[in-house]
Amino acid sequence: MAVAVRTVTAALKRFTPLQAPNWLPRKKGFCCKMSTESPPLTHCITLPNKQSEPVHIVAAPGVSHSDFWSAIDSSLFKQWLHNLQTENGVLADGTMALRQVLVQGVDMFGKRIGFLKFKADIFDKETGKKVPGIVFARGPAVCVLILLESEGETYAVLTEQARVPVGRIILELPAGMLDDDKGDVVGTAVREVEEETGIKLNLEDMVDLTAFLDSSTGCRFFPSPGGCDEEISIFLYRGRVDKEIITQLQGKETGLRDHGELIKVRVVPYNKLWRTTADCKVLTAVALLEMATKEGLLPPLPT
Repeated sequence: MAVAVRTVTAALKRFTPLQAPNWLPRKKGFCCKMSTESPPLTHCITLPNKQSEPVHIVAAPGVSHSDFWSAIDSSLFKQWLHNLQTENGVLADGTMALRQVLVQGVDMFGKRIGFLKFKADIFDKETGKKVPGIVFARGPAVCVLILLESEGETYAVLTEQARVPVGRIILELPAGMLDDDKGDVVGTAVREVEEETGIKLNLEDMVDLTAFLDSSTGCRFFPSPGGCDEEISIFLYRGRVDKEIITQLQGKETGLRDHGELIKVRVVPYNKLWRTTADCKVLTAVALLEMATKEGLLPPLPT
């Protein structure tokens, strides 16, 4: 028995363990590395009548603490949340739910937010499918169709300026964004016209063409509702001028030059306006004006 034990022991001493395959992980000393990345900024809200459906608001990488909270407190974001819950809102009938909003970008215009980019996760409750929800928020705007009669012909006043997003020089109606939460639409329209064309308009001579729309529309039009919240009011101004005024306006350089507004005024016969530009504000204004005229909705031309 002793001989057998010694034989086994000798054999074990001669045994060489197999090397571990290269694909097996080798044991290393324990190492703990602290992450330098801060956790994402988050906030949770509940909408009126949706107390059981919390909405998580998250900041995308690169969005600063101040920009994140400015976005949440902005009139742009609050108005979007309000629109969701209106009579025609996405959440109105309870078939859809807003789960999360990812704030992706903020562009400041001085001390206020000019543009806000975010992604909203809205789901159809029955199917569980997500509704496309990438949003470029810029808020309400206003534009003016200026028609000037001279020597029996009617002219439209347009602005010509570089529009970098489409890479083109565009002829369009004088227009601008509302600068504050007060909603002074008519005042903004008059101010934008003076800045972009040099023409001073009287508030009482302005006709709101979008007011002729059905009240269910909000009496504003949406140029690109698939990706942008912008809603525009269109006003009409009509006046009579000497031909000299038409000549002086043609090619006039205007705009806030220190803000990068390099604008030229262009005067176009009204009967050629609808073919002159692809600006949706122009085309919508022409359609509204023609229908309002056909149905006798316009007030008399100011004397």
